[in-house]
Amino acid sequence: MATTASGSVLLLLLLAAGAAVDGRVISNITLSTGLVSDGVHDHRNGSPYLLLRSFSAVSASDSCDQTYGFMPCTTTIVGNLFLIVVYGYLMFLAATYLSSGSELLLEILGPGLVGGLIVPILGALPDAILILVSGLSGSTETAQSQVSVGMGLLAGSTVILLTIMWGSCVIVGKCDLQDSVAKDLQDTKGFSLTGSGVSTDIWTSYAAIIMVISVIPFIIVQLPQVLHSTSARRLAVLIALIVSLILLITYCLYQVFQPWIQKRRLAYAKHKHVISGLLKHLRMHTLGKLLTEEGEPNEEIIRKLFHTIDENHDGNLSKAELRPLIVGIQFEEIDLDRNEAVDKVMSDFDTSNDQFVDEGEFVKGISRWLTEAKRYEGSGPDAGPNSSSILDAFHRRAQSFGGYQSDEVVEAVENPKWITFKAVMMLLLGTLIAAVFADPLVDAVDNFSDATSIPTFFISFIALPLATSSEAVSAIIFASRKKKRTTSLTFSVLYGAVTMNNVLCLSVFLALVYVRGLTWDFSSEVLVILIVCVVMGVFASFRTTFPLWTSFVALLLYPFSLALVYVLDYVLGWS
Repeated sequence: MATTASGSVLLLLLLAAGAAVDGRVISNITLSTGLVSDGVHDHRNGSPYLLLRSFSAVSASDSCDQTYGFMPCTTTIVGNLFLIVVYGYLMFLAATYLSSGSELLLEILGPGLVGGLIVPILGALPDAILILVSGLSGSTETAQSQVSVGMGLLAGSTVILLTIMWGSCVIVGKCDLQDSVAKDLQDTKGFSLTGSGVSTDIWTSYAAIIMVISVIPFIIVQLPQVLHSTSARRLAVLIALIVSLILLITYCLYQVFQPWIQKRRLAYAKHKHVISGLLKHLRMHTLGKLLTEEGEPNEEIIRKLFHTIDENHDGNLSKAELRPLIVGIQFEEIDLDRNEAVDKVMSDFDTSNDQFVDEGEFVKGISRWLTEAKRYEGSGPDAGPNSSSILDAFHRRAQSFGGYQSDEVVEAVENPKWITFKAVMMLLLGTLIAAVFADPLVDAVDNFSDATSIPTFFISFIALPLATSSEAVSAIIFASRKKKRTTSLTFSVLYGAVTMNNVLCLSVFLALVYVRGLTWDFSSEVLVILIVCVVMGVFASFRTTFPLWTSFVALLLYPFSLALVYVLDYVLGWS
């Protein structure tokens, strides 16, 4: 947390140092109105001297409007690229705070009204704020120009989740396919396009069906383009807005009265605490380092640990032998039932399903968990083979990100008042950061577009979703656990995020267009969203097993989407 805070302060200092300024220019002209002499009068020998330009002498082409009157701005390509990166990181930070705060709030209050109404909206809040500010400020002409940033974000977020994210989860989560079903933790066929893949449960298919239903407003707003009618576009926008709001309310109420999505998120948080708590306990009580100097799992130490736990020395660990290990663990923030924690460890390690964990299964299980912890630790300032820093980093991530392994609810929360205060502060901080820096980010994208002559839609389509997808890495890492359960829950989260984009973010965008009287000129962008959502949604609705080749189909949809918008707008003249 300290590292994140110090990094944020550094970024703010860089922004303050980058404010727009004027300086003196080289000129050999005589003194004239609007220019201040440097003390040399009637200098006519042709040698240059310095003149200070007044603000009125600055042409419109090399000036920029500062957001809020003081935020830094620039007209250069590199300068605007730097601002996009800085503001994008701050928006990513806001999305992370909102995600972590909403998960803590869900842990405390459990499934119900808050989990069904507030948590889904908080997840899509950064996108919604960016879309809102893209068309809210300035004149109608300015809003018409900048609202393309909002459409780029709306389309880009949906497309990247169903293409790059979906395909990556299939690749990292692939297992061997036997009788058209992926076998958990078994990955021996390499990159076989038909012999390896992932499987999901029926609930994931239901989430995909809901996602397909959520595209109805896009179809409505696209009808005037199909019918070649320009006069009906404003009416279509109004009808689509009403339908989108109805779908948003219906989806939230569905989660209130059918809270299986919320229960999954809660149980995933529980599972993460089991892993992180056990690894930290092993680090403190084991006979040596769990990782070698090269950063690989130390099998010798893990085997010594196995023999220490194996009280009857029969080469197998029973639930009774695992229980003393679990009892000694202090799980932070949530109070887990120890018997359930033992069941979770047993189910994760016992790949032979004989209700015992042999030495090989124990070594593989601990090694797999350590590998997962290493992925979470990443390349931060403490990166390296040090098991302490890696497990501490994983433990922090386990507290920050929600998840699920079973559909049961977390039983209790330790110190609920403090956790509630922490959750509320994270939500307020995330909302504040998003509200303050969304407008400067939109301006930076618009200025970068002017400097490079690249349409704002393509810039926001590619760059902005990276700034608002705080759980992208977490989803891929969770899918890499190579289990049907984890893959199912990861895909459910992806489909749920797309659904909120299609109802909440679209509602904000349509309201902007209608209230401000903007011209609807986004038929090609809407068509791209429709194609990707329908293709992936229908595909996931009618099957539960996805061979490896499906990941490449999903990945290819991303460049296809960009190419389709370019062809329709700039070749066929839809725009």
